[in-house]
Amino acid sequence: MTAPIDFWFSIGSPYTFLAVMRLAEVAERAGVEVRWRPFDAHAIQLDAHDAPFADKPLKAAYMWRDIERRAARFGLPLRLPIPYPLPELEQANRVAMLAAEEGWCPAYAIATYRRWFVERDPAGSEPNLSASIREAGQDPARVLKQAGSAAMADALGAATREAKEIGIFGSPSFVSDGELFWGHDRLEDAVEWQHNLDLGNPG
Repeated sequence: MTAPIDFWFSIGSPYTFLAVMRLAEVAERAGVEVRWRPFDAHAIQLDAHDAPFADKPLKAAYMWRDIERRAARFGLPLRLPIPYPLPELEQANRVAMLAAEEGWCPAYAIATYRRWFVERDPAGSEPNLSASIREAGQDPARVLKQAGSAAMADALGAATREAKEIGIFGSPSFVSDGELFWGHDRLEDAVEWQHNLDLGNPG
């Protein structure tokens, strides 16, 4: 049995909404196992002096319209405009890191993005944060305490360094047996690649 496909994602990335909301269905249809891997894409972009939409109003306007079109195509609810950028990126991803360690990351990420993109409550801030944790079946007081610890900051930092070392530069990204696919529109390609690996037909 091959290793699962790694889904590298960073809460705060708008395009990641499209992958987070569709991944489980696409992977299940193909019979592919997925490992959710939170990281801090913002830190990698800062190191690379790459701020995708800062001071780029035309590109930002295109991004939102593109996300709107894609969401409609996939039947995903969306209410623009949404708050962006987020003030609490690290907090959102620290919680995701803890959720990944404990096995409730998909539920948290989906709840977080739905509240951000539909209810317009910023991810990583209240009331989104506690409500999404609670929806994932966890106690917000416990989770927020652990997510705020030095240990969880170190875990997120280590994951981010690992992502950078394997060539990841943005979210969402998918890694199947060392093969990197970047962008929500490569979701099906990555899952198909993994499916072929599972069948013993690499490439």
